[in-house]
Amino acid sequence: MYGSARRLGNRFPLEILKFDVRQSSLGLGMAIAEFPDVSMNEHEALIALNLIDHVGPIRLRQLRAELGSAVAILSARRRTLQAVPGIGAETAEAIGHWEKNADLTGELRRIAEHGCRILIEADPEYPDLLRQIYDPPSVLYVRGRLIPTDRSAIALVGSRHTTHYGVEVARKLAFQLGYAGITVVSGGARGIDTAAHLGALASNGRTIVVLGTGLNFVFPQENEALFERIAEKGVVLTQFPFNRPADKQTFPIRNRIVAGLTLGTVVVEATPTSGSLITANFALEYGRQVFAVPGRIDSPKSRGCHELIKNGAKLCEGIDDILGEFEYLFGPRERDALAQQQGSLALSDVERQIWSALSTDPQSIDDILNTTQLPASTVNACLIGMEMKRLVRQLPGHIFVKGCT
Repeated sequence: MYGSARRLGNRFPLEILKFDVRQSSLGLGMAIAEFPDVSMNEHEALIALNLIDHVGPIRLRQLRAELGSAVAILSARRRTLQAVPGIGAETAEAIGHWEKNADLTGELRRIAEHGCRILIEADPEYPDLLRQIYDPPSVLYVRGRLIPTDRSAIALVGSRHTTHYGVEVARKLAFQLGYAGITVVSGGARGIDTAAHLGALASNGRTIVVLGTGLNFVFPQENEALFERIAEKGVVLTQFPFNRPADKQTFPIRNRIVAGLTLGTVVVEATPTSGSLITANFALEYGRQVFAVPGRIDSPKSRGCHELIKNGAKLCEGIDDILGEFEYLFGPRERDALAQQQGSLALSDVERQIWSALSTDPQSIDDILNTTQLPASTVNACLIGMEMKRLVRQLPGHIFVKGCT
């Protein structure tokens, strides 16, 4: 299933034995060791531990509670490590021989080569919401830059195998969230995730993609250009080291980060076995809000959302259902952002004609066509875009009114 993932530029061989002394792109100004007596810093030690299969966030927290730091963990004797509660002989052995199990030299080279940065929990830029969960990643590989407004983030997730309805709803919600200044977080997968990222970018808003691979893998392959756009205007991040491909374990781990980064998770379309329900369950565990978009009662791709609603998730019909849950955080400024910014929108000539033809009184599509004398295909396409911008509201019966004045 994952064999089609494409590996990107890995020019440095894994067997390199020495580092240069240089200012690295970690933003740490590291003096990189060439001699064995040069001490390792905490960032380097955590990167090394993150490369060891037997050491996850929970075991690492136990070790640090007993030994004080990642540097102390790597320096400890195996019998000392094994004496820590929850740390067995296998894990102690893996850490005790970490130089054989973790290619720290090669990993630091790859970090510099790919222009990414490393964040640990002690760094001010490490996301506050993620720091609050019980198993925060010890290391984040980051392309792009996290900014303070990313604290106001909503996850928007759903099925890889979706319907036209699901894609359109995801794009519309993401566009409106991004336009209101809220960061949209998703997992970069086909289907709903991709639609969410594209909708946020279309609004010139912020979006974060959380990968289930190392940064030098693109999965799915067709999203390579999308991930590059996100890195330029938002953030691409992962907890996985370079050369880690996707597998059945990485996606649930990725999903917990998606839920942990955000105030709430919106599930747009999902079957009962969809991985997006794992994200929703993590959100519930972390005490975050869960929303679900209803669909057709006879559509298998909506059953997961309907189950969430039956079990207490908030039914989501639009952005107001999301923002209303966080009134204490967003307040009237964000809730009214779309209306307040309408005047600053750069409208096309066709959009201006349609806007002039509309009023607060309901008008049919035929009324708009008669007034504007524009082709029906052009009017229909523009009305969809204007509805996403909240300039137009569509009422039952294909009737339209001005949305913002």
